[in-house]
Parts: sequence; C-alpha cells; structure tokens
Amino acid sequence: MVDDNPIVRAALRGYLDGVDGVHVVAEAADGHEAVARAREVRPAVTLLDHRMPVADGLSALGELSRLSDVLVITSDADPGLIGRMLRGGARGYLVHGAFDPGELGRAVLAVAAGHGWLSPVAAAVATRTVRAQASREDLTQRQEETLTRFRLTRREKDVLDLLAEGLSNAAIAHRLLLTEKTVKNHLHHVFTKLGVRGRMEAVLLWTGRR
Repeated sequence: MVDDNPIVRAALRGYLDGVDGVHVVAEAADGHEAVARAREVRPAVTLLDHRMPVADGLSALGELSRLSDVLVITSDADPGLIGRMLRGGARGYLVHGAFDPGELGRAVLAVAAGHGWLSPVAAAVATRTVRAQASREDLTQRQEETLTRFRLTRREKDVLDLLAEGLSNAAIAHRLLLTEKTVKNHLHHVFTKLGVRGRMEAVLLWTGRR
C-alpha cells in the first residue's frame, strides 16, 4: 500500500483484513519508497496513491508496474490523470469516496488475476475520454477526406485549422510565419475550392458541422 497518509493506509488495511487470499505485505509513503519495497517483497498488487511528497504515483508507476500489478487509489478524478495512469501501466483505478470495502476487495482480487478494474467514477471519465478521442479521430479522418476531395494543400489545411480556432488573418500569419497577404491568398483559394462564400462556411465545413 502506497499512500503518504498513514490514516488512509490503516483504513485500507482494515478494509482488506477480511478478504480471503489478500495479505498486506508492505507499506510506503512515497514513490521512491514504494519502488524500494516492491523490489524487496515483489507484491502481487500495489495499491498506489497519486499525490505524495518526494515522488508522486505517476513518477513511480513505470517501475512499479514492472514489479507488480498496480491498482491506483486516489482522490483525483481528473480525466487526464486517469488516462496517463492507465497508459502508464495501471490495471485499475479507484476514486476515494466512490467505492466501499467490498469493491476494494473485489478490485484487488481482479487485478491480481490479471484483469482491469475501474470504479464507476473512473469508468465514466475513461469512457468520455475514449469517446472524445474517437470524435477527434473521426474528425481527422473527415478532414483528410476533405483534403483529397477538394485538392487542398497542406498549407491550406494549416490555414483552415487556425481559422477554425477563431484566429484572425494577422494571427494566422504570425503563427505560420507568413505575410498577411499570403494568408489572404490561401483563404481565397480555400473558399474557391470548397465552394463557400466566407470564413464561417469554411469553418463549418472543415469541422464537420455542414
């Protein structure tokens, strides 16, 4: 169990005391200590907090996940953190206050058996993240098809991307290291190729809303 708060560690130990086949073999208060203890005892599962002094959970995750299966238990439900933890090797993610002792025991046993486990809060965040990623990938695919269909150049694509961000011609020129006149020429060609009358129609078409 890895958590800088001894009260949390005691609570987790109490939750697991009655779970058959589960034994707490070591505790640590930061990422560095966690890696050292994991090398000594080679636990089947490591319960890992994120916010800790000296070395946080994410910084220790890579090495810990090579030594045991990791179940993250933290109060942080940030989508970015959940994604980084799962990509970094964690098999499960529980959010404090969103699970009971029974679920903790089931999660530990599932992770020890090589399965994944996400609490409902983490699962909802992960689902939204996956859906958002899928939407971005779908948009990217549609934009690639638009490039081919309307024979847009890569530079015209760059201009369209910045136009969709709401940038002015001057701002686009600054970002792409072009003159403002060159940007206007690119936009003229883009509007002509897409068959649109102006900036708004071009953005709607480019972002898949037209």
